[in-house]
Amino acid sequence: MKILYTPLMIVPAVSEADRARILEAAGPGSRFVEAREAARQQAEIPDTDVLFGRVPNDIYVRAKQLRYYHSIGAGVDAILTPELVESDVIVASEKGQVGVHLSEHAFALLLALTRGLHTAIRRNDWSLREPIRKEQRELFEQTMGIVGFGGTGRDVAQRALAFGMRVLAVDIEDVPGMSGVTLWKADRLNDLLAESDVVVIALPLTKATHHLFTRDLFRRMRRHALLINVTRGAIVYGDDLLTALDEGVIGGAGIDVTDPEPLPAGHRLWTHPRAIVTPHTAGGSPRRAGRAIDTFVENLGRLRTGKPLLAIIDKRKGY
Repeated sequence: MKILYTPLMIVPAVSEADRARILEAAGPGSRFVEAREAARQQAEIPDTDVLFGRVPNDIYVRAKQLRYYHSIGAGVDAILTPELVESDVIVASEKGQVGVHLSEHAFALLLALTRGLHTAIRRNDWSLREPIRKEQRELFEQTMGIVGFGGTGRDVAQRALAFGMRVLAVDIEDVPGMSGVTLWKADRLNDLLAESDVVVIALPLTKATHHLFTRDLFRRMRRHALLINVTRGAIVYGDDLLTALDEGVIGGAGIDVTDPEPLPAGHRLWTHPRAIVTPHTAGGSPRRAGRAIDTFVENLGRLRTGKPLLAIIDKRKGY
């Protein structure tokens, strides 16, 4: 088995110890090849059996015997080209493993808004003391609505419950429930928006979720409601979000991902008094690479023994 590893920001290197684990899981005679540059990736991909990382489609289509593509990264919208979707290649990812740091970041954005940190940090001015105090909120006994109840949504819910919040969630799939969470099907999204003081987006980016949040959904939210998004920027139509903030249709927004992305320098969202923006940093964690490698090692062993793999992507659904 030939394993091709393409380093990237999330897993920038694989230690000798982890390489040994990977080769042991893959079985006797396996090879581990690292290719950082596109030219090297093009040369190595034709006889690769397993890909660990990501490659652009013009390199992927050169693969002749690829069986398993372990995408580093939870979302796979960037790699699911028609060629990959229509192929027999198994795709897995960090699906279900990024909830810890994404949910913590979601709460960092949320608390910055509810406690007025975004205002205090932008203007170091003691005279803001009373204005900030007048705008501050408690999360206790407020209602959080979570749109998408997969791994990230569930981790957000755990933290919201710890804050004493009422938690609602919707999902298009028949996902397991959670104690303390009212879980609805996706057709009750409007009900969730109407009842929520905070709305957290925990969705993958697919054809169905692209620009899901537009003017229509913002108008269904409560006027004081806060929108939090740490998954994919294009789920929210950026122009409509800015208008909703300008007109007070919603109370505020904390976003780590934007539409467009990257958000241009000078864009009004960077300094909007009702918003806080971080530059797609929610995915950062010193433990993330280790989790990705652990899952990859486990899946190699399962692939060799014919067992079901973890974190499999339904290529047609996009998650």
